[in-house]
Amino acid sequence: MKEQLAVFARQCISPSARFELRVASARLKDLLSRACLWRWERSRFKPGQQSSHDVIYLGRKAHRDLARLLMDAAPPASEALPVNASSDAVVLASEMPVPGALQVPHFLSAVVPLGRSLDSIVATYNSELRRNLRKHRPRYQMRPARTDEEIAHADKAMLQPYAKARHGESASQIASAEVFRVAKSAGRLDLILRDDEVVACHLGCVITRAGKRYWSTIRFGYPESVFADTRQLREVNSITTFMALEWALENGFDYYDIGCCLARPDDGLLEWKRRRGGDVDTLGNHAHFFVRLPRTGSERFLWGTPLFAVEDGQLTLHLGLPDGPSDEEIASRYREMGFGGLSKVYLHCTRAPSESLLDTLRSRYAHLDPMPLIQTRLGR
Repeated sequence: MKEQLAVFARQCISPSARFELRVASARLKDLLSRACLWRWERSRFKPGQQSSHDVIYLGRKAHRDLARLLMDAAPPASEALPVNASSDAVVLASEMPVPGALQVPHFLSAVVPLGRSLDSIVATYNSELRRNLRKHRPRYQMRPARTDEEIAHADKAMLQPYAKARHGESASQIASAEVFRVAKSAGRLDLILRDDEVVACHLGCVITRAGKRYWSTIRFGYPESVFADTRQLREVNSITTFMALEWALENGFDYYDIGCCLARPDDGLLEWKRRRGGDVDTLGNHAHFFVRLPRTGSERFLWGTPLFAVEDGQLTLHLGLPDGPSDEEIASRYREMGFGGLSKVYLHCTRAPSESLLDTLRSRYAHLDPMPLIQTRLGR
């Protein structure tokens, strides 16, 4: 009966509606889990060793480490900002809504808009990345895993070991049964070959949102011989991602979702995906913390810990411009913050920034259409 209902749902409900139902279901489950107050704790930590602020965390114990990851980016070592021991320097991070708080997502996806030629996409890459693709791409080919033996080998020898190598014993592994389900019916499991050697695999599926089709990476996998060699992993990882993009483009998708990562502007993985054309997107990422900025010194806090936030369903970015750093240092600090997919960029300042600095910061987004609105917020 359950299988019949599932078939009926697939036939009668559009793919976009099914996606929205899955998101609504995930949000409801998360809300019910957050409501279990006996799982909550109150803890305190500093967002970086040299920070003048403390963060008080109120929420599930299981999510405390995630809150630390999102806000534990230390300020630049060259800037020794003054210590402020006042209670006004406390940041609150809660799992329940707090008046005046930012709605900070746990994770974001990096989504590449398609509907254009491969050459036009590659033209946005930096020169080093374009050169490496030209050099290495001809050696690689991609084909689907065809047999149960190939699927099982990809799972055991690439997907699971690579996840463990990246995240340790606590890595979130995809159940083998789910890998088989996606590979056989819900998506694809592709093997990446360099010359005649299998050096990677890509597990992906189709997501339809608002009538647009996304080819979405669920997970990459690599054998130990690849991920144990940093240089080799860098090459294979770039080519694997590029080939998934090629496949999405060739098969008429509207977007390629490179996959989700920690929603922290300073995160290296997010930056890696941005350089490959990935715009930040809330695609399927429903969970949030509610972060109330300190009563004073929010510009100092955000200098060390920039934050994404969701506002009216759209993504925004909050940056700090404290006293002390020069315009050149500020421009350098935010050189890699030119994310696509933002509706607004908020500059939290102690004083109005110079027009030349504003022009420099706007230039980070000049390649985007539309550009995000840049707004200045003066602190007390």
